[in-house]
Amino acid sequence: MDIFENLLRENMISLERFVRFRIADSFDAQDIIQESCIAAYKNFQQLKNRDAFKGWLLRIAANKCNDYYSKKAKTQQITESFSQFVWLETPLERQKKEAVLETLKQLNEKDRQILYLFFFCDWSQDKIAEQLNIPVGTVKSRLHYAKKNFKHLYPDPFRPKGEKQMKKLPDILPPYTIEKSDLPPFDVRCEELRGFCILLKVGSHTAWGCYEQPHKALTQYTSANVTQKAEIHGIQGVEIEACEHIPTPDGKEKITQRQYVAQLTDTHCRYLAESHIENGVKRLFTFLDSDIFAINWGLGEDNCGFETNMTAKGIITQNGSVLTTDATQEVTDIVGRYKVTICGKTYDTVCAVNIGHYGGIIAIEQYLDKNGRTVLWRRFNRNDWAFHRYEKLWTDILPDSETLTVNGATYVHWYDCITDYIL
Repeated sequence: MDIFENLLRENMISLERFVRFRIADSFDAQDIIQESCIAAYKNFQQLKNRDAFKGWLLRIAANKCNDYYSKKAKTQQITESFSQFVWLETPLERQKKEAVLETLKQLNEKDRQILYLFFFCDWSQDKIAEQLNIPVGTVKSRLHYAKKNFKHLYPDPFRPKGEKQMKKLPDILPPYTIEKSDLPPFDVRCEELRGFCILLKVGSHTAWGCYEQPHKALTQYTSANVTQKAEIHGIQGVEIEACEHIPTPDGKEKITQRQYVAQLTDTHCRYLAESHIENGVKRLFTFLDSDIFAINWGLGEDNCGFETNMTAKGIITQNGSVLTTDATQEVTDIVGRYKVTICGKTYDTVCAVNIGHYGGIIAIEQYLDKNGRTVLWRRFNRNDWAFHRYEKLWTDILPDSETLTVNGATYVHWYDCITDYIL
């Protein structure tokens, strides 16, 4: 089994990191690491593709972690589990943690258990019902009353001094028009963090929402605040607290809280770190975690980030709905000047097109005004994007949606994003 031992040795750090991200107790984490190694050894002959060893090993570890939480849930041994989660040790986070833990102590054990599984472990109601061997209806009822009891006991929400109330995003995307201008595109400095459209200054805030085709209803929105200065691996930036809201079929919301650290320089804007709770464990990724971080938040060599000083470079050319580029990696370029009319206002904008993100499967149009602020953000999917999931091309899923042709490939308009900047 020299091959197995070599593969295990090469991937042991990844395995340990994976498990310790998910299991707060160091002794339990070590047990799960050992159990994962033993299970991998016993089943190694079943792995046909040795190049897939790392992913296969981590799937075994993920199952072991799920079993761990299942046993804990069934025995209701979760009273002390809340305090084991890693919280960002900022003044605001310490206040929140103390308030949450103090409120949880006042609840009965069943209320603590259902809140733990639903919010901290991010389990669905069906999975909770399965693990606790109770009907889904009972889970819904218990969760309803647990949230009600928690809300009754929890003190007033914390809000940093000077934080402004964000404007409410509309439930339906306001109609808009995009008119090509004969004027040459202007240069613009964009200090927004891509993905949030938020300025990286302490006290900044934003709310942005996604509106999918064809119904153009709000399918997800995020609120974010820049709370304070922060430092990661000796690099200074600012911390962003973000709260993602995704409506669920039962008329409620799935809420995910994330923290980011980002940096603005004279030439670039970039992510430095991201953290969130997953399966009951606070996970933290930084720009040094190149294999994970770069896929979701990184850009450029050594994660240099996104250019802030934007100008038309001619890297991407546009002729109507046809885009072409010789670039072989992700690239952003200004392709033209447009008048965008939305919410009763007309903005003089340039269109910055991004091609190549996530391996070239999506294309982005971002309309920026002269202040460097996002007026409208539009996503297009390559026609075969996520075909394994939907088993359809996007021209079949959204036959009436606008399309772009990028180097001969068809991209279909999926959704738009707007922020409270234009409201």
